[in-house]
Amino acid sequence: MSDVAIDRLPLRERKKLRIRQALVDTALELFAERGFDHTTLDELCDAVDVSKRTFFRNFASKEDVAMAPLRDLWAAFLEDLASRESGTGSLFRTLRDSLLTAVDRMPADGWPARAARSHRLAQSTPSMAANNLQFCDRTVREALVILRDRFGTDSSTDQRPRLALDIAVAAFHRALDTWSTGRPGELDTATLAARIRDSFAAVPDALTLAAVPPVDR
Repeated sequence: MSDVAIDRLPLRERKKLRIRQALVDTALELFAERGFDHTTLDELCDAVDVSKRTFFRNFASKEDVAMAPLRDLWAAFLEDLASRESGTGSLFRTLRDSLLTAVDRMPADGWPARAARSHRLAQSTPSMAANNLQFCDRTVREALVILRDRFGTDSSTDQRPRLALDIAVAAFHRALDTWSTGRPGELDTATLAARIRDSFAAVPDALTLAAVPPVDR
């Protein structure tokens, strides 16, 4: 949520969101400088001047606060998917459109830098990567329930909804890999959306890519 949007909220909600944002920003900074495993929860709370009790009202763990920017995106994805009207397009395109809507809802004035830093940190931190796999599995299962309720897909008898979701997640992660290592001027939501479109568009060709040995020269 942007600072402008936060300013419109009641005082109590403003304070809560600003503390949460301060925890995320400080955590990402400390983890990048000192290393995730070498930064204690006490040090993080001291840096933000909050108690551990306040921390645990916002996050479940160090991994949770470090991955918050991307988890906010997936929460927005599930919210959009749950309210999206069924159309005439494919389920795969529906998933892509919900992801693009989620990206568009992320605040442009701080979220991209946080998301890129969070993603890069997860790639170099085993405990974050493992925690992220568990989160991804929970998110996919929640999405399957939404798809069943909204669009009548039954993943217990039809493997296609789960496969579509798994491929969509993989396409997003590929887009995120490309985007997060790009030039600083391209770390914005518009460029991420473009990377997502490119990644999803490459899926059909990827599935039919021939597995042939290289030709000897």
